[in-house]
Amino acid sequence: MSSSSDATTTTATTTANREIAIVLPANLHARPAGQLARAAAEYTSAIQLEHGGRTVNPTGVLAVMGLGATAGSTVTVRAEGPDADQAVTALADILATAE
Repeated sequence: MSSSSDATTTTATTTANREIAIVLPANLHARPAGQLARAAAEYTSAIQLEHGGRTVNPTGVLAVMGLGATAGSTVTVRAEGPDADQAVTALADILATAE
């Protein structure tokens, strides 16, 4: 007599939330907006940029530029999802070193 057992594997999805505020060293123009869009597209988490009461999805260059963020203003980066920590860190680094 043989016995068999079915093993059920459950994978847990880890969802992280992270938020960070960055004071811009330079205006948020086309070059850093493009860098943000390319970086944001690499992550599966839902990412948002906020400035002046407006919130945008950073995967769109025009949306990022439309925030109108200038040198000395604060931009908040938020992400929710499995790679939220990495996404926020990457985008915050781009914003902090914008030229």
